[in-house]
Amino acid sequence: MCGIKIAFQGEPGAYSELAAFEHFGSEIETSPCDSFGGVFDAIIHNECSHGMLPFENSLTGSIHRNFDLILRHDVSIVGEYHMKVSHCLLGLSGVQVEDIMVVHSHPQALQQCERSLAKLGVHTIAETDTAGSARFVKAKSNSATAAIASKRAAEVFGLEILIENLEDNPANFTRFLTLAKEPLLVEDPEGGDYKTSVVFSLKNQPGVLFKALSVFALRDIDLTKIESRPIVGKPWEYMFYVDFEGHQKAVNCERALDHLGELTVYLKILGSYPRHRVNGNGQEGNDE
Repeated sequence: MCGIKIAFQGEPGAYSELAAFEHFGSEIETSPCDSFGGVFDAIIHNECSHGMLPFENSLTGSIHRNFDLILRHDVSIVGEYHMKVSHCLLGLSGVQVEDIMVVHSHPQALQQCERSLAKLGVHTIAETDTAGSARFVKAKSNSATAAIASKRAAEVFGLEILIENLEDNPANFTRFLTLAKEPLLVEDPEGGDYKTSVVFSLKNQPGVLFKALSVFALRDIDLTKIESRPIVGKPWEYMFYVDFEGHQKAVNCERALDHLGELTVYLKILGSYPRHRVNGNGQEGNDE
């Protein structure tokens, strides 16, 4: 993995950085960015070879900002990684859980730990990211203040793990997508376990979405995700994001996309990439 430099949003210790290390290995170089948009800029300007961004959480749903950004930038999806998210309550060394009165973290992390936090009877404050919350707690040096972040954030900022697995639901997974400037090239698109992501818009006609989705059903292509997003400047018109099994260069998928192109006003292939399968325990395996 020499020469791989991964851009991610947040600070060292963020879940996105952890996902990059788990997906690519420990030999990579990581580059923190202030915003999701900054990750795209780092790829476009060749500052990083790849970007690692969260697109969907199994408990709180899609991260819409990244769906909108990928539509506006000329990048390709070249991989995916499903990471089991385990939230930790982090505090200063020597602090007890009962000392904590205020907890800082990203809004999604606070939402995912809502019931557990209610039992603790603490006040919550939303921050821009989890690792930044850990940094804040270390800098503030207040024994009544804690953060929700990863184990890695505890190591990075020298904090103590007060509670592990703070999330309300253990089946807490985030789907990260790996982005690059160029599409992933494969020798055999018919072989292997691939997934393809596309985005398209349609004319507002009766049954047109049914017709668009039927191009996959007619060829026994499994859809793994479909989501609509508003088109900016066109009230009540939508873009449809669809993930399906198979590589865009596989014969049946090529035919489906050609057929889809006949029905769409706009069609963009976001990328074909190896599918990452996990079971309910977060282990590698068949998730069907």
